[in-house]
Amino acid sequence: MLELVNINTYYGPSHVLQNVSFEVKKGEIVCLLGANAAGKTTTMKTIFGLVRPKSGSVLFEEKPIERTLTGDIVKSGMALVPEARRIFPRMSVLENLELGAYTRRNRVEVREDMERVCQIFPRVRDRLKQVAGTMSGGEQQMLAMARALMSRPRMLCMDEPSMGLSPMLVETVFDTILRIREEGVTIFLVEQNASMALSLADRGYVLQTGKIVLSDSAKNLLTNDLVRQAYLGGE
Repeated sequence: MLELVNINTYYGPSHVLQNVSFEVKKGEIVCLLGANAAGKTTTMKTIFGLVRPKSGSVLFEEKPIERTLTGDIVKSGMALVPEARRIFPRMSVLENLELGAYTRRNRVEVREDMERVCQIFPRVRDRLKQVAGTMSGGEQQMLAMARALMSRPRMLCMDEPSMGLSPMLVETVFDTILRIREEGVTIFLVEQNASMALSLADRGYVLQTGKIVLSDSAKNLLTNDLVRQAYLGGE
């Protein structure tokens, strides 16, 4: 469904992503693991056209999108839950959700999806009239996920969804990710919380200083010595 082929992305003279290649198949949850400054967020920005690669290809459903505008990428069926949530804090929860559907014209289907995301995220339903910036961090994360689903994506990309959340809220977020996958949405997950990410993913990749250094099933990565030492606190 999503494939990166030999992606090289620069910030000025800095070679941030170096021949990065990976794939996400339809129906999978795939995680990209890496420490701070490994290039994870740059990978996500490259996928969504926020940063242009100098070379290489980004394919969504076998179509190249590396030169496509971000809005058109969303229209094609891919949505982003950005790092640090990036909700619109001065707008209401309802207005945030409506902005998630800005590319859509069928208002009946939009209302149906509004009801669907409110069923998935009951805390969001309870706060539709509330100013979004007054919500807790966990509630804002739920809103960011619900807003992304309002575009009716076939693939959902999430950048550090556990960042800044308590362990209990992290578990809630990851349980919700599984529910979203059960509804037929493919998920690509960028995470530092390797233990939680690998516990629900099908496969994973490890990114170090801009290079993919390891790829395997999530089960095998959980027991891999490199992953355990670097991300799981193993000896």
